[in-house]
Amino acid sequence: METPRPRGVRRERDEGVPSPIPMTKTKPFRHLAHVDSIQSSPITFFTVVIFGRRYLLNNETAHSTIRGIWERSAERNGWFVGDYILMPDHVHLFAQSGTEADPMQIWIQMWKSVSARVLVKTLPAQAPFWQEEYFDRFLRSAESYALKWEYVRNNPVRAGLVVHPEDWLYHGQICRLSF
Repeated sequence: METPRPRGVRRERDEGVPSPIPMTKTKPFRHLAHVDSIQSSPITFFTVVIFGRRYLLNNETAHSTIRGIWERSAERNGWFVGDYILMPDHVHLFAQSGTEADPMQIWIQMWKSVSARVLVKTLPAQAPFWQEEYFDRFLRSAESYALKWEYVRNNPVRAGLVVHPEDWLYHGQICRLSF
């Protein structure tokens, strides 16, 4: 009978061939490693969630604050925001980096930090404002962008917040992104 191994520890495979998964003493990754796109400047789809999934974004203060940061982002950080929608507890956006853009993680952290400082002061909200993690996905074609945007823009309808997607006030487009 084989003795039980502590969680996360793998034994060597037969005949001294090492396991394809390296053994480490660090915590395992919570998400898959980020793999670079084959495109030089891919359009990326992001989802960023409010800490504790509190309903803090369905108001004009949050909308104008976040949109204002994204409007200045192209000039200041090299990131161009296309279509976006603010749901009560999360935001979806499409963005594309310019040639001299900040790294993705730095850019996301910047706008989350700036918006959190402003919104904690102006809304009935407490820190932390945003969840630390976020979701990002490279899009491969204009068709995938159109399909993803159509799905996302219907979120308020599926959530029962409005009857028609165009009735939701907290969405827009800042830049026209292209492949």
